[in-house]
Amino acid sequence: MKESLKSQYLWALFFLGMFLLNYPMLAIFDIQSRWLGIPVLYFCVFSVWIGLILLTFIIIKRTKKDV
Repeated sequence: MKESLKSQYLWALFFLGMFLLNYPMLAIFDIQSRWLGIPVLYFCVFSVWIGLILLTFIIIKRTKKDV
């Protein structure tokens, strides 16, 4: 993967994270129910957070493999 393409993927991932962890999206999951004993809002936030970390890892790993 080229350096400029990696940079574009990381920027896109950053904006996706900003969109998913901002008020309008979080308001959807601000309900009083629980899933697996965890409030739905907390579960959503931590799931998105872990997903963003994993996607960042995959992008960086693919870049290091080509070098």
